Amino acid sequence: MEYKALVVEETHNGKFIRKVQSKTLGHVPEHHTLVKVEYSSLNYKDALSARGHKGITRNYPHTPGIDASGIVEVCKSGKHKKDEKVIVTGYDLGMNTNGGFGQYIIVPDEWIVPLPKGMSLLESMIIGTAGFTAAICVYELQRHDITPDKGKILVTGATGGVGSMAVGILSHLDYEVTASSGKAEQVKYLKQIGANEVIMREELSNDIKRPLLSGRWSGVVENVGGETLSYAIKSVKQHGVVCVLGNVSGDAFSSTVYPFLLRGITLAGIDSASRDMQLRLQLWNNLAGSWKFNTLNDIYRLIHLDELSDEIDVILKGGQVGRVVVKLW
Repeated sequence: MEYKALVVEETHNGKFIRKVQSKTLGHVPEHHTLVKVEYSSLNYKDALSARGHKGITRNYPHTPGIDASGIVEVCKSGKHKKDEKVIVTGYDLGMNTNGGFGQYIIVPDEWIVPLPKGMSLLESMIIGTAGFTAAICVYELQRHDITPDKGKILVTGATGGVGSMAVGILSHLDYEVTASSGKAEQVKYLKQIGANEVIMREELSNDIKRPLLSGRWSGVVENVGGETLSYAIKSVKQHGVVCVLGNVSGDAFSSTVYPFLLRGITLAGIDSASRDMQLRLQLWNNLAGSWKFNTLNDIYRLIHLDELSDEIDVILKGGQVGRVVVKLW
């Protein structure tokens, strides 16, 4: 059976090209499931894979796409039933396993999350890895007793996928959210999806050389890295939590031990790909239920497979706002 997929190929001179091609469906191994992909979504990791980042994808040709939702076609083990609606995010999908930018995926049975009640396949990809990552941040904040009455939550890089989802979820859960962005033209968008106030990225570099700053935030969802992370660590309040999940402004930061010794803050590293299934099921059910916010449909654009390459260029240049969902059929 033939199907369409975005394929990234490495040329003889070390360059990478991408185009939509026809591929032939392979054999489904034991303990694997064939899923007809209805929707995927575009993440920064996908764009890096499409650019030829060997730290993410070792071998090419390759089909990126770390997110997929769709319908089970074949599951030899019987763990998942034919026509069951499912979600696959994380693990090795779209990295070294062909991903959601193809109309079919073949994945291990244990990677699959049944679509929760109260959520459509489209909604699951509006959320995708970005929303799941934001949900892990909310989980970490709650686990460390950061409740809405403790004070403001800062979300940096707030116009991106994770940032937008974090703003939406936290606002829905009655947190007071300060959104930070380098895009002055997106203030209206950020307030529309739930931000109580919006500050520009430049404000987060004030007095950056000081070992401690005034405590402003009970928690931080930090998408940016570099100096922004340094600022967040120094400006979080007593027993605050900084969730670290991005490095678009750099993978190095500076800090003294004083925020940790004098304020007892927690620096929580957020990874989403390798989270265990029990937590996945819990958070996906939260996202379909009590964490589902009313402005979810305001944060995405729907594109088709033949439009995806152009959107990859946009996200690599830092121009993506919210979520881009890919319709595969």
